[in-house]
Amino acid sequence: MKLDDVVAREAKHFLPVVNRMPVALESGRGSRVRDIEGREYVDLTSGWGVCAIGHCHPELVDAIAEQAGRLMQTTNLFYTLPQLEVAERLAALSPEELTRSFLVNSGTEAVEGALKLAHRATGRRKFVSTTQSFHGRTLGALQVIGQAKHRDAYRELMPEQVAVPFDDLAAAERAIDTDTAAFIVEPVQGEGGVNVPSSGYLTRIRELCRERGALLILDEIQTGIGRTGRMLALEHEGVCPDVLTLGKGLGGGFPVAAFLCTEDVAQTVQPGDHGGTYVGNPLAAAAVRTTLDVVTREGLVARADTLGAALHQRLADFAAAHPDVAEGARGRGLLQGLVLCDADAAASLPRRALDAGLLVNVTAGRVMRLFPALNIPEDELWPALDTLLALVAGEAAV
Repeated sequence: MKLDDVVAREAKHFLPVVNRMPVALESGRGSRVRDIEGREYVDLTSGWGVCAIGHCHPELVDAIAEQAGRLMQTTNLFYTLPQLEVAERLAALSPEELTRSFLVNSGTEAVEGALKLAHRATGRRKFVSTTQSFHGRTLGALQVIGQAKHRDAYRELMPEQVAVPFDDLAAAERAIDTDTAAFIVEPVQGEGGVNVPSSGYLTRIRELCRERGALLILDEIQTGIGRTGRMLALEHEGVCPDVLTLGKGLGGGFPVAAFLCTEDVAQTVQPGDHGGTYVGNPLAAAAVRTTLDVVTREGLVARADTLGAALHQRLADFAAAHPDVAEGARGRGLLQGLVLCDADAAASLPRRALDAGLLVNVTAGRVMRLFPALNIPEDELWPALDTLLALVAGEAAV
C-alpha cells in the first residue's frame, strides 16, 4: 500500500481534528520507526514522550502478551494483583506523603481526577494555573490549560480562568487566595516551550498553597518517570505536592496514567467519587509494572541526567555559534528545547526533518523540542542531532 492510498481512504472517514504528517507508520523498534513504504526514521519525540523505553521494548511486548492471555479486563469492583503491585510501586517511587493512587487511561483523565480531589478536599471552586501550560483537552483540563488556542472554542462551557505567568512568584502570590482550591503547575513546561522555572519557584508555590489552604497539584504527565534526569521532576527541588499526575512514559507505550495524593486528601473522598470502566485494567497495570522494571534495571533515570546534560550542551553550543538562527537552549534531562529565531523556519522544520529521516517536534511556535526515548543509543542520537542542526543552520542561507 502507498501513502496516497491511505490518505484517500482515511479522508472519507477520519474526523479532521489533526493535521497529519505525510507518512504512514507501521512498525517501530527502539528509537526507530518504519513507514508502509519501508523507510526508517529516528524518532526524537518517542511517540510524544510515551515510548520512554523505546518502541516495542521486547520485555514490555512479552509482558503485555502474557497478561493478555491471562486477564485483560475486569472492573474495579474486584481486586487484581497487577493493580495492587502498581499501587505499591507508585507509592515507593514518590515522596512518602503520597500514599494513595488511582490508575486511569490518559493524562487528561489524571488531571480531571486531580481537580476533583482538590474540590472535594477544600470545598472550593477556584483553580489557578499558568500561562502556556498544557494539562489536557477534556473539559475539566481545559479549565486550567494555559493555551487559548485549545481553550477559547469552549470558553462558554467553563468558568472564568485564573492563569498567571509561569515562574512568576509575585503573580502567583496575588492569585492564590483563600478561595483557591488548587494551584496546578508542570515542574517543567513541555508543550509550552520547555520552560524551566527558577530555583526556588516550586518551593515557594508550595508554601503559598499551605498558607492559604489550597492544594498544590504537580502535573508530571510529561516530566515523570525519569524524563528530567530524576524519577520525578519534583525531586529537583524536593517539593511534595498534595496531588501528583503521571502519564506518558508510565506505560512505555501503553495508554495509562495515574494520579496520586496524600492521606489527608484521600480521607475526603468516598466510593463513587471517581471511576471508569477501563481504569486500572490488568493489561495497563502489567505495562506500568514492566516499564518501571526496565527504567530501574537499565539505569535510565541516571542516563537521562548525564545524556541530557550532554545534549543540552550541544544545543547551547550550537545556539552560541549560530545566533542568526537560534536564541538559546533550555531543558532538563532528556526534555530539551532549542529556541529558534524564525517562526516560519521553525514551522517547516518537522517536514524537512521528516525528509531527512527524523521525527522532531516544534512547540510554542518556535521551540524545537527533543524528548527521545530514555534508552536511545548514542550512535543514533548524535548523528540524528547533527543532521537536525544542519537543517536548522541551513535555513539561514535560504
